[in-house]
Amino acid sequence: MKNSLLASSLALAALVSAQGAQAQEACVAPQDLTDTITYAMPIIYDSIRGKCAAQFRASTFMRNDGDAFVDQFRAKQDEAWPGTLRLLKVFMAQRSGSEDQTAALIASLPEESLRPFVDGIVGMVITDKLGADFKPDTCHDVAEAMELIAPLPVENISGLVTFLARQADLDEPKLCTANPSTSAR
Repeated sequence: MKNSLLASSLALAALVSAQGAQAQEACVAPQDLTDTITYAMPIIYDSIRGKCAAQFRASTFMRNDGDAFVDQFRAKQDEAWPGTLRLLKVFMAQRSGSEDQTAALIASLPEESLRPFVDGIVGMVITDKLGADFKPDTCHDVAEAMELIAPLPVENISGLVTFLARQADLDEPKLCTANPSTSAR
C-alpha cells in the first residue's frame, strides 16, 4: 500500500468544486496537504479497518492500538478542515474541465454543511477504491506501517507524507514550492 494513503487522501480533492475567485493559485500549499492528510486519516483508517477486519488477529496493532492511534488525528480534524478545504478548492480549480452535477451541488453548499457531506462521500470513494485495488494480504502491511509511525506526533506523520509527496513531484494537485521555515506549524 505504498501510495494508498496519499491517493486516498487526495481522493478528497475530487469531491469539491472550485469556487472561482477563491482558488486562484495553481498549486497547493504544502501545509494544506499536511492538513488534508491529518483530516483524512480517520476516514482512511475506518475504510481500511472495515476491509481488513477478518485479516487482523487479536494481537495486532490495528485491533489493539489502532483506535487510539487514529483518535489523535480525529482530535485535530477541526483544526485541519480549513487547509483541507483550500486543497479541495485548488485541486478542483485545476480540474475544472471535469466538473459535473455533483461538484456543482457541493459548491452550492455552505461550508458548515459541506464537511459532513465530504466525509460521507470520501468514505464511500475510499471504500470503493479499496474494493477495487486492495488485496487482503496487504492488511498486515498496513498494520505494520501504522505501528511503525504510531510513536510519531500527528504533525510529523502528516508532514512526512507531505514531504514524500514533494519528493515524488506530486502534480495532481501540484504542490507549491515550500519554504522550509513556513511549511511547519
